[in-house]
Amino acid sequence: MVFSSLFFIYLFLPACLAACAAARGIKAKNAVLIMFSLVFYAWGEPVFILLMLGSAVVNYSAGLLIDKFRGKKSAFAFAAAAVIFDLLMLGIFKYAGFIAENLNLILPFSIPVPDIRLPIGISFYTFQTVSYVIDCQWETVKPQRSFWKFLLYLSLFPQLIAGPIVRYSTIEKEIDDRHISLTDVSYGLNRVILGLSKKVLIANQLSIIKDNMLGGIETASVVGAWYGAAAYALQIYFDFSGYSDIAIGLGRIFGFHFDENFRHPFVCKDITEFWQRWHISLSTFFRDYLLYVPIFGKRRKYGGLFLVWLCTGIWHGANWNYIIWGLYYGLFVFLEMKIGKKKMKKIPVIIRHIYNKIVIIIGFGIFYFEDLSKLGKFFRTIVGVDSNGIIGLQDKISLCNNMYLLILAVICCLPVIDSIKKLTDRSVYSAAAVSYASTLASMMLLLLTSIMLVDSTSNPFLYFRF
Repeated sequence: MVFSSLFFIYLFLPACLAACAAARGIKAKNAVLIMFSLVFYAWGEPVFILLMLGSAVVNYSAGLLIDKFRGKKSAFAFAAAAVIFDLLMLGIFKYAGFIAENLNLILPFSIPVPDIRLPIGISFYTFQTVSYVIDCQWETVKPQRSFWKFLLYLSLFPQLIAGPIVRYSTIEKEIDDRHISLTDVSYGLNRVILGLSKKVLIANQLSIIKDNMLGGIETASVVGAWYGAAAYALQIYFDFSGYSDIAIGLGRIFGFHFDENFRHPFVCKDITEFWQRWHISLSTFFRDYLLYVPIFGKRRKYGGLFLVWLCTGIWHGANWNYIIWGLYYGLFVFLEMKIGKKKMKKIPVIIRHIYNKIVIIIGFGIFYFEDLSKLGKFFRTIVGVDSNGIIGLQDKISLCNNMYLLILAVICCLPVIDSIKKLTDRSVYSAAAVSYASTLASMMLLLLTSIMLVDSTSNPFLYFRF
């Protein structure tokens, strides 16, 4: 089931809200959320719900065993076993085929390449279980004694499929004690509608441009290749940040406060700042659990950095382009670290903006092309070595026809809403006016989004496949 469907918006979600409202007491509300979360996940892939339940049993048990044998080597052994189990499950389902294909290139004999379907959301809920087990071992959190409460944490449907990666410490107290005000509900609904609008009204439209420009990279012009990669960068942003908005909004409606996952990443002045604003839950996960892992017995600053970016690439997909993409960004973060923050700030802001936008756009081009031969063609095209001219007729027509969409997308990348909020916070009257205006705007956006979804056959979020 996807958020951007009329079934979810007008049937599943209202039914869940009504059931939660009718439930009395926190235990009953938790039970309702577990039931609806399991139905949500099983809707498209009922078999894989067993995998998620198995993961819940293993990691819940690991937390209890770590606490029982605290201070002994066996506690560390249970933690390590749980993490290995989690990563092994992720590896089998996500990377087994990729590993077999590459082994066949170097082995003197051929091994069967497994065709295993990737369970939706496994990359996200696996990292949640890993963070939980490690935090239990580090005594950052207390192990959850109730299996059902742990299952609620793992399966909570707003963030189950595509994040953000919610750590147990973030919602630990709210599982047992949460209060929902009208302000929370209003904020949550507006945030949900904003996320739906990003997905349906902007991301889905940008995908058409991306497909037209990058889908025919063999005959693309220089402008067409850059234009397509830029459109893809914007599509990914509005698609994924839109999902995060919906997840955060739904969480707030049900009384959970998830951390922000995006903070206007395209306003960044360098690549390091970009990754402090983009997919924050993944960046902080690797920072906290992997960056300082000893390599060959010691903590190595730059070794840890490239390990993080290698794993970031691998996490996104079982293909060489994702590994290249991860190391590509790791290289620029490394270069910025070597230059230093003070020297970076001395570079004129306009130069820094141009530099990082070029790096980001090329990065999303790498992210798009899983076929390495087409990726090579993309590289040659953007520098004009093997292109179909500087700009083609199709590029000109597309730019003219989509000018308003592109302008809207760029404006929506800026912290416009945050700026308005800061201005209105100074006055009670203006704040009230903006509140009414935002409610009206949300209603209009919901109507427009619903109309667009009527004729839509399929519009899954891009990060479902990661």
